[in-house]
Amino acid sequence: MRKKRGPEPAGVSESERLLFGGPLRYDMGWNQHSEAFLELNFRSMVTRLPSLLAASLRLARQADPVAARTVLAAEAARGVAQAVSLLAVNDVLGRLMAPGPIEGRLREALPALVTVAAVMMVAALLRAATTYATGRLEPKVERVATEQYLERAAEVELSAIEDHAFHKLLDTAQYGAVSARHMIAYSARVINGMISLVAAAGVLTVLHPALLPLLVTMTLPSAWSALTVARRRYASFQAWVQHVRAGRLIAGLLIEPEAAPEIRVHGVGGFLLRHYRAMSETAEAEQTRLAALAARTGLIAAAWTGLATAATYATLGGLLLGGAMALSVAGTAVIAIRTGSQSLESLVVEVNALHEEALFVGDLERLHVEAAERTIPVGGAALPAEPREIRFENVTFRYPGDTARPALDDVSLSLPLGRIIALVGENGSGKTTLVKLLSGLYTPDRGRILWDGVDAATADRRQLADRIAMVAQDFKRWPFTARVNVAVGRSAAPLDDERVAAAVAEAGAGEVVADLPRGLDTLLARHFTGGHELSGGQWQRLGIARAAYRRGRILVVDEPTAALDARAELAVFEKIRALAGSGQTVVLITHRLASVRHADLVHVLDQGRLVESGTPDELLATGGVYAELYALQAEQFTKVPAPKPA
Repeated sequence: MRKKRGPEPAGVSESERLLFGGPLRYDMGWNQHSEAFLELNFRSMVTRLPSLLAASLRLARQADPVAARTVLAAEAARGVAQAVSLLAVNDVLGRLMAPGPIEGRLREALPALVTVAAVMMVAALLRAATTYATGRLEPKVERVATEQYLERAAEVELSAIEDHAFHKLLDTAQYGAVSARHMIAYSARVINGMISLVAAAGVLTVLHPALLPLLVTMTLPSAWSALTVARRRYASFQAWVQHVRAGRLIAGLLIEPEAAPEIRVHGVGGFLLRHYRAMSETAEAEQTRLAALAARTGLIAAAWTGLATAATYATLGGLLLGGAMALSVAGTAVIAIRTGSQSLESLVVEVNALHEEALFVGDLERLHVEAAERTIPVGGAALPAEPREIRFENVTFRYPGDTARPALDDVSLSLPLGRIIALVGENGSGKTTLVKLLSGLYTPDRGRILWDGVDAATADRRQLADRIAMVAQDFKRWPFTARVNVAVGRSAAPLDDERVAAAVAEAGAGEVVADLPRGLDTLLARHFTGGHELSGGQWQRLGIARAAYRRGRILVVDEPTAALDARAELAVFEKIRALAGSGQTVVLITHRLASVRHADLVHVLDQGRLVESGTPDELLATGGVYAELYALQAEQFTKVPAPKPA
């Protein structure tokens, strides 16, 4: 019986239901700060402006302090230059409209005209300085912000990366770096606009106080319009970010090399393209909705602005007719009104843009806070230099959000070091979860993991990780050279070519490297020029070489021969036995039970519980789960097929 779902958002495509199991919309309710951040009104904009400018300045100083000071000084000077220019224009108009011969009036106005020209030249130089400094700052700010984002993401616990809510924050915070870059230019224009507005308002106040409130009234409609549109756009982005990511996923599958064979053999291309179109059309409908609302809001704001402008110029005409203002002063007032109106309107738009970008930078800052709470702890108890045993005591672990049975349920077992220990069991028995707990990737919900009495939960996690080398079944195939794919096993240390060669030989990967066009310098990424691709078995050998290069005290090998033929499989297990013979501990996970006959100890797991432990011979003699699985596999090789009917 299919479980009933809650009400779905409007406009959910069938592609979302079929491919992803339901609507891809984030509920803003998860985000407790959303309502506070979406209160984009004039008051909140003005209130937050100092903190927004401070945040931009902090980013700028962090990236390039000299360029940051240049922008501040240049924009402040441009605002002052505008005030001087308005006063000079007023002087020019006053002298030109004074009584007397035109030659004399021109002569009197010449110094003010020279001042206007000089100020314009200085303003142009200051604008060029701002352009240069901002151009220097923007890419540096984006780089610094991106590095901070990536650094935080790389340092959190694995459980955080796998957590839905935290990954949503990762999705939105990645746009914070680009927004931080944009904030630099917006902040520069906001500073200039503020100073220009103060200059124009000051001149208008001197000319006639009644003109100042009219100037503000002219600009309020555009402020309301910009803030309303920004609020809708940000809320839409937050709700649709997962849908957009899903659409990109489908597009990426169409050009992914790993998917290319099946796309062509099974004809999946048309299927993916059809669903990409459906997903895109759904997203386009949302953009159309936003555009329609923006157009309606813009029309209302334009009508309001037109009425306010008419009232402003009617007031100015009334002052002239009533003799309360001279014609020359009225001319300056017109220029000041237009300049002030443009400055205020530009200021509102720029502050709004700054505010909107700050919402995404705010996501980045919240990521920093949440990542700090979920980061891998630094320091802790020292592990024994030469431990004899790792013991699991009543360990229970359940994956976050998993309501089914625990992945491990009250498991107690011993891992004697310097031996080969095999973990055996059917899929879902908890083998891989156990080695992830052993490696410090997770911590138990209950119970303890002891290294000769030192609880791993209180130990130095980096010291613990330093003791472990892992070859997972799905280990990462880095799109770099073969040399780096080996040396990344100990990436914090300087690359050692002799150590790379030794690791390759130790893993039996010498033939793999010899067959590469450029040896260890061959790029293992076919989608780049000169790139080369390895087979699954060749990658498996390179993965073992990576673990050998790391030289961890404990080698965890998860299905090491899954992609190998029988001859290669025997060679790999010979290498593993040689590693154990040199004193290294090997924890082996494999479904091929014949391969663990040389293990010193076998732990058998079933549905998250430990059901058997002993040597292979002991377990075969007791006739339990291990013996049953071993017999089933052996039967596949010894059973004679029934003759076909004639």
